[in-house]
Amino acid sequence: MGIADKLGNAADEAKGKAKEAMGDATDNPRLQAEGQSDQACANLKQAGENVKDAFGK
Repeated sequence: MGIADKLGNAADEAKGKAKEAMGDATDNPRLQAEGQSDQACANLKQAGENVKDAFGK
């Protein structure tokens, strides 16, 4: 996995955490859910990259 992919996934996860925190602070359940969804997507992408690395592709 390239460094750009790792950084991109980390950035996506950080954005999701920020959205979730903003949703918590403003009592906005939609924003909280959106942040959690963004984090889940980043984690799925990371898992896919790990599978690629495991198989050397």
